[in-house]
Amino acid sequence: MRYVVNTMSDKKNQNEEYLQNAIDTLNQVAANPSTPKNIRKNIQDLANNLKTKEHSMSVRASNVISLLDDITQDPNVPSYVRVTLWQAVSTLENIRE
Repeated sequence: MRYVVNTMSDKKNQNEEYLQNAIDTLNQVAANPSTPKNIRKNIQDLANNLKTKEHSMSVRASNVISLLDDITQDPNVPSYVRVTLWQAVSTLENIRE
């Protein structure tokens, strides 16, 4: 039984690390002055959504993935921002509870 508890604890720590990496990536995009202003605002809001404790970690990640997908479809998003957002999506997809 102790092994199961350790595994669950390890998984939670790993999920928290993935979440923090995604938040850091989103904050880098939001802080970049070459990112369009409206995109920066949306990205900052998404990073803040990931930080709230209102829902479980996996639900927050899924919600942000969906919204990031919408943002990356916007033709006004520069390609380098789009690639960075895909990296954040890839990191968030690793979160499982």
